[in-house]
Amino acid sequence: MNKKEGWAVWFVGLPGCGKSSISKEIYKYLTEKGLEVVYLQLDEWRKKYFPEAGYTEEDRKKVYEKFGDYGVELVNKGKGVIFDATAYKVWMRRRVREKIKKFAEIYIQCSIETAMKRESSRPKGLVMAEIYAKALERKRTGKEFPGLGEVIGIDVPFEEDPEAELVVENDTLSLDEAVKLVKDFINNWLNLR
Repeated sequence: MNKKEGWAVWFVGLPGCGKSSISKEIYKYLTEKGLEVVYLQLDEWRKKYFPEAGYTEEDRKKVYEKFGDYGVELVNKGKGVIFDATAYKVWMRRRVREKIKKFAEIYIQCSIETAMKRESSRPKGLVMAEIYAKALERKRTGKEFPGLGEVIGIDVPFEEDPEAELVVENDTLSLDEAVKLVKDFINNWLNLR
């Protein structure tokens, strides 16, 4: 593949599905192969560009539009872009897909139970910890948690796109197994063999 041709891969799925762990390994792999790649993680990007944004549908729309447009801009400059973002609505990914000639969606799929288990053991970092447990408690008791918006998978569904180029069923895979599946896809897709 011509290294000057821009491209984008968007890793999507429920919070806790493993998309960040997998996408970071793919970023490392591609940069070690000498490709010019930019890693865009929505949670980090959101804090930098939208520090006051909440998790309402309106706020998410603004954030995803800006996030996607920034990635498109990088692709147009000949960069490879890895998007790491839940992107729970199909339009969020399709809007970017329509603007990038070489685009792939990788859906890291797992059950809500698996996502909850993984997410509950994640330390508080860029996002609130234990979002699923808090969302379920809010639903059950009405208790409010400051800063907790709509939680994907509990309050609003994740919309699957049948056009996704790769679906990784990640309930029982190790990180190495999941990364290998994605590497195999990427190697073919970018003609890296």
